[in-house]
Amino acid sequence: MALYAAYASNMDPEQMASRAPHSPMRGTGWLAGWRLTFGGQDVGWEGALATVVEDRDEQVFVVLYDVPAWDETELDAWEGAALGVYRKIRVRVSTLDGDVLCWIYVLDDYEGGLPSARYLGILADAAEAAGAPDDYVKELRNRPCKSLGD
Repeated sequence: MALYAAYASNMDPEQMASRAPHSPMRGTGWLAGWRLTFGGQDVGWEGALATVVEDRDEQVFVVLYDVPAWDETELDAWEGAALGVYRKIRVRVSTLDGDVLCWIYVLDDYEGGLPSARYLGILADAAEAAGAPDDYVKELRNRPCKSLGD
């Protein structure tokens, strides 16, 4: 089993249960030295997509899941990994039990652009459902975004 660290809509345990039903939530942690950002605005969705980039002064809340190979294949399809939208990298996540090695999806595109208000709301709701700290959820809800008419 591989350990997956979700930082976007897959933080929501219900969504992950539908996408990867054999992948139980293992806990939460922080991806230290990284920051949540957005990019790939020109890919064709409503706006920019969530990703993370290295930034030694920041950290990103993540939800950890134990993912067997068959669920990993399904997640790769959901995340567009086979299409080259996202790629997987290995990172170290800090948890209350110590550091663990996980994989994450990072956008294979340039940073920049605004997410849609709808997408940003999904991310904030997912973080809240996963038990992220209130200030982290509030910060997500207050990030700049664009409406569908923009």
